[in-house]
Order: sequence, then structure tokens, then C-alpha cells
Amino acid sequence: MAIELNMPLFLHEREAFSDFIAIVKKYEVPKAVVHCFTGTPSELKAYLDMGFYIGITGWICDERRGKHLRDLVRTIPLNRLMIETDAPFLTPRDLKEKPVDGRNEPAFLPHILQTVARCIGRPAEEVAKATADTAAEFFGIRFEEL
Repeated sequence: MAIELNMPLFLHEREAFSDFIAIVKKYEVPKAVVHCFTGTPSELKAYLDMGFYIGITGWICDERRGKHLRDLVRTIPLNRLMIETDAPFLTPRDLKEKPVDGRNEPAFLPHILQTVARCIGRPAEEVAKATADTAAEFFGIRFEEL
């Protein structure tokens, strides 16, 4: 339906790359974000080659499971990078003050942003503006100047 209505898709693939890529190629998905990307360099390249956007969550803040993302995020063009929470899941593991109930919240996006900015060696303000612009373009949001 989204393809018929020319609307962007928000896609999630977990340990099913081969099946997933076959499906999106079959249906010629024109505009999508791969939500909560945690894959390999070759998977990232395939998604970028298809024109997809890449969502990075608090997974990158996990020094054990997200270590590989700290290198991979450098290869994602800023105009294709989105920063996500995956709330209520994937609370950044390295938060100094974790919520008592463990629930992830959009309030933690700045923490994820700081980690991404450090990983790519760019100022957080630059990454924040770029990723906000990317999300606005993807979803067709127009911000009016204040």
C-alpha cells in the first residue's frame, strides 16, 4: 500500500538479510529507512546502494554489541543517517543514570546523538542538524523559520 501511495516505509530486519533484501527488491521499494540497523558492512552497503536511509539506535552505545557500529556509522552519509530510540527498548547501555524501569525514551536521543557524533568525528550540533534535515526530507516535513 505504501508503494502504491508513494509513501516512505520504515523497515526492520533482524537476522534475515537475504530474505529481506529479496523482498524489497521484488517490490522495488522506492523510499525506506532500515530501522535499528545492526548489520554487517556488506549489508549496510547493499542498503545504501538501494538508496535506503539507515537508522541508528542506542545499540551503538553498547560497548559489547554495538562496537562494530561505531566504525560502520562513519560510512553512512549524513543525508541518509537517522538517529532513533527504538523506545521502549534498547535503552543506551552507557547512560550514567538509567531509568529505574529500564524503559527507553525519546529523551535519550541526545545521548545517542553524542555517541554518533564522537564516532564520526563531527560536532554534535552539526550531526543534529544534518539528521533532523534528513528526517524532515524523508518524511516530507516542512519546518517554518521562527
